[in-house]
Amino acid sequence: MGQLIVQEFVSADGFASDADNEFTFHESLDGGTAEFDSSQLTWLETVDTMVLGANTYRMFVEYWPTPASKDEIITPALNSLHRVVFSRHLTEAPWGDMEEAVIESSEPVDAIRRIKAGTGGDIVVWGSLTLVVEFLAAGVVDSVRLVVMPIALGTGRGIFPPGQDPSMLSLHSATTYDQGLVELVYGVRTGSG
Repeated sequence: MGQLIVQEFVSADGFASDADNEFTFHESLDGGTAEFDSSQLTWLETVDTMVLGANTYRMFVEYWPTPASKDEIITPALNSLHRVVFSRHLTEAPWGDMEEAVIESSEPVDAIRRIKAGTGGDIVVWGSLTLVVEFLAAGVVDSVRLVVMPIALGTGRGIFPPGQDPSMLSLHSATTYDQGLVELVYGVRTGSG
């Protein structure tokens, strides 16, 4: 059974998107992130499947399966993952010249439980804040990896649902990387996953 991992880039004040629900603040990084990218490459060896909401899929497909990503060391690993896009409106989800993503249009929590049960490796959710909040509220997330960026937005959208148990997280590791990135890896204490 696969573990469901949420990985989100967040501002130092905890926001995964800005007040306009956009994720553009990553553009403020000045320079490369070779240390972090190398760590990501090692971690991706344990990941089998990526899960994306429709909006995050649209953002990813414009970059990762294109020549624009050719110099990123994680591109081959990321593009080799099995891809699942949650959408009730998309009828297809092409991924460049590679195999299309699977469209999942059923109830998200039931679908992710089914995907977890049928997957041997880990499953990662990137972006996709609506899905993340729903998965966390349902208790099906096993781990949260927050990549904290050295910026403060002041306002925006976080990843945790309101009313969540404040003691749900258990810190597993904290690692600093180039460009002031800090990755916090938490286990999630749940009873309903």
